[in-house]
Amino acid sequence: MEHLFITGIGTDVGKTFAAAVLTEALQADYWKPVQAGLTPTTDAGTVRGLVQNPISRFWPERHRLALPASPHAAAAAEGLTLQPTDFELPATKNHLVVEGAGGLLVPLAPGFLVADLVQQLGLAVVVVSRHYLGSINHTLLTLEALQARQIPVRGLLFNGEPTPATEEAILSYYDGPVLPRLLPEPAVTPAVVSRYAAEFRAWFA
Repeated sequence: MEHLFITGIGTDVGKTFAAAVLTEALQADYWKPVQAGLTPTTDAGTVRGLVQNPISRFWPERHRLALPASPHAAAAAEGLTLQPTDFELPATKNHLVVEGAGGLLVPLAPGFLVADLVQQLGLAVVVVSRHYLGSINHTLLTLEALQARQIPVRGLLFNGEPTPATEEAILSYYDGPVLPRLLPEPAVTPAVVSRYAAEFRAWFA
């Protein structure tokens, strides 16, 4: 069974799009442990609306926080402090896609980072990278942090228009698996997700 944690090199790099494609490709269950920001919709709500297979189950978030901010700040705004003991993997026998909040070193609470949660849950990671000024640095820092913590990388996923110079620079330091690419789409719809899912399904086979 594939149990995957989806992280990004920053915010707005396409984690939720990638999570929807992987959920559909594997007909996996989906779980977002911490949702910070509830409007106009949640990430789980977005993925649920994009996935069409009848097998995937959408597990409730452990924490739903109103403020669209770093989870530790969003929790503090509600008088909460998230605890490592708050989090256990859903009791599923299916594949599981777990979507993180922000990047790998985003704090969930003082002294408790997203990376600590990944280690606690024992998951392999898919890193979503998107080209922008600084993305080489952010991608390699993310991969280096995973390596330093001995967290397995299931694959690197490039989202967006191909940028050969950037990708060559990253791949000169990273020699692990590279997942199929996600391209810019006029709109991300269930049909678009289904089309990509077929390609990703073949990659995992």
